[in-house]
Amino acid sequence: MSVVPMTMAAETPAASAAPGRPALRRALRATLGLVVPLGLALLWEIAVRLGWSDGRLVPPPSVIFATFAELAASGELQRHAAATIARVGAGFALGVVAGTLTGAVTGYSRFAGRLLDPGLQALRAIPSIAWVPLFILWLGIFEASKVTLIAVGVFFPVYLGVMGAIRSVDRKLVEVGRAFRLADAAMVRRILLPAVLPSYVIALRSGLGLGWMFVVAAEFMGAAEGLGFLLVDGQQLGKPAQIVAAIVAFAIIGKITDWILVLGFAPLLRWEDRFSARGEGR
Repeated sequence: MSVVPMTMAAETPAASAAPGRPALRRALRATLGLVVPLGLALLWEIAVRLGWSDGRLVPPPSVIFATFAELAASGELQRHAAATIARVGAGFALGVVAGTLTGAVTGYSRFAGRLLDPGLQALRAIPSIAWVPLFILWLGIFEASKVTLIAVGVFFPVYLGVMGAIRSVDRKLVEVGRAFRLADAAMVRRILLPAVLPSYVIALRSGLGLGWMFVVAAEFMGAAEGLGFLLVDGQQLGKPAQIVAAIVAFAIIGKITDWILVLGFAPLLRWEDRFSARGEGR
């Protein structure tokens, strides 16, 4: 009789410690991606400190951090970052809505695909910078032209992702829906949407990445504020530390927004039986 309580007492600490281990492993996986960039930054800092480079054109991390602190203390970093985030947010929203609707129509309807897709593929081949003079002529040099340019960059990966995902849905799933005599709305909601959603998230991430790329070209169009303005200002004033600080700010904010996007869609993708999900809870 006394063996059972002793056994339970011996297992209690291990059981209580077990829940903490997955959390620790998740935290380690989250920080693993910082090893390479932080390691390279440390090596460059050491190289400059040892005199192997003067660090004039590519400043060491300590100088970039000092520039960050100076910009943050003056409020410039927050102001420019907020302006860029607002532009990307507006352009991303417009591009996602247009790309999703157009991709859904061309993917679901063969006639619409034959009618619209060739012209859209031709427009996709146009370099982003080629749109700049036309948008300035049409919309002026203020926010409308900048947001529109970002929306164009977001539109095409979302459009291609949605159209390709719909066309690649397993034919057997569609036939099952037709066998159950599902209406078009029910077919989309119960079969196409769950099948398309994983690819749709990837398309959104690609569109968001291009949105951050296009905002630089947009802010070269006479912007008075934004991280792109910091890049131009640093170039004109010969401040490489400011240029690199703006680039790092783009990288950090872009990664955070991508992480928020993935986190927001994660509850909708829990049903997936993915190979990459194996071992995540271990």
